[in-house]
Order: sequence, then C-alpha cells, then structure tokens
Amino acid sequence: MCLIVFDWRPGEDHWLRLSANRDEFFQRPTQAMQEWPEQPGLWAGKDLEQGGTWMGVTDSGRWSALTNVRALNVGPAEPRSRGELVLNYLTESIQPEQWIHSVDSEQYAPFNLLVGNRDELWYLTNYPARRIERLEAGLYSLSNASLNSPWPKAELAKQQLTETDEDSNTALAGLLNRREVWPDEELPDTGVPLVWERMLSAQFISAPGYGTRCSTGIHATGSQFALQEITWNESGTESERRNFTIVSKDR
Repeated sequence: MCLIVFDWRPGEDHWLRLSANRDEFFQRPTQAMQEWPEQPGLWAGKDLEQGGTWMGVTDSGRWSALTNVRALNVGPAEPRSRGELVLNYLTESIQPEQWIHSVDSEQYAPFNLLVGNRDELWYLTNYPARRIERLEAGLYSLSNASLNSPWPKAELAKQQLTETDEDSNTALAGLLNRREVWPDEELPDTGVPLVWERMLSAQFISAPGYGTRCSTGIHATGSQFALQEITWNESGTESERRNFTIVSKDR
C-alpha cells in the first residue's frame, strides 16, 4: 500500500477502521482480494510477480499491512520481496510481539509494516534505522515516509476518516479519493524528480502506466472483519468491487 489511515481502538467494539490505497505499475500482475486456495482462512490480494501481498486478514484474527518507504539507492543489493513480510506474519501463529522482533529487516528495501490482532498492534520500519513500536489507541496515517509523517495527503486522510460514519463499512474503501496534486510549496522532498513528486502527492494517483490499483476498507467489530476492495483500471475508473465478511475463530 502507499497510503493507509486507520483508527485503532483496542478493547472497544469497533476496534479498527482502516482505509488504504495501493499504488503500483499497471504492468505488474496482481490478483484481487480473495481467500487464498493454498492458504485457507487468509484473505488478501496477491502480487503475482513475487507471491506476497500488501495487506491481509485471517480468520484467526490476524491482520497486517505494508508500505514502501520512498528512499532512493538504500538497502541491500539483492533485497527480498517486502510483500513476503505480510504473508509470513499472516501464516504464522506466534504472537505479534514475538514475531515482529524476529524479523531480519536488513534483508529488505525500506519499508513500514503493521502487524496485529484485536488486542495489540505493532509497527516496524527499517528506515532510516530499525524501529519497533507498540501502538496505543489512536488515529494514524502511513504513507511512503514514517508513521504519521505530515504529508498533505496523509493529514487529509486523517480528517476524512474522522468525518466518516463509524457504522459505514462501504465508505472506507473509497475514502482516499482526492485526485488533485498539492502545491509545490507543500510537497515533501524525497529525492525523486519534481514531476514525480507532484504526481505522487495525490491521494488517488492516475498516470500513464502507474497509479492507484486498488482501494481497501477494513472495519473490525468484535470478532468480525468486514472488508471491501475496489479495483481500478489504468484510466482511474472502477473495474470491480469485492466484499467479504470474516468471522474470527480466535474467540
């Protein structure tokens, strides 16, 4: 994913509301969110190039999401696929804290990773240095910088989620829909050319060959995940919408 906003409320009935956009080159083969035949009880999209995923949940109550960090010429010469981090967590059974401390983050290009369940949520990044944090209840944003970096599109995302009806499942997937770029004076400087910095500043990116491929909403209440994923084509038009309700077996 390239933009995630989430309201994390452990101990409450509505314990997670999340909206996210995944931006990627359209030539990269992708499978839409579904239950994986080879991993029953796991729902996620699939990167058909490397076999991993960027976001998913399981019927054991686990959930995870990933963004890349926009940092040029950083990381190992032959990095492992970052999408395997999400998949590895979702297919394990050990507790989130134990699992996240076991990750060898130096094997990967810069990333942000969220792993959790109903009771706890952990954040791991390997850029600019390895950092692990247990997240307390609150409203968070995560783009291609660090957690809660005040990029304009991320700050807007927090406002959008705050103003969204708590009981609305379907509104979450299409929440991050601003397609306009931000003024140059408000853009971050991440080392990419200015034309790309402008294009990437939009919440919803639509450019030749690259853009927002899918948008996902997660609303977790009690022991249930309500999921919706919207798939977008290269023109920025909706091509498919999928809905799932997963009842967790952990309680």
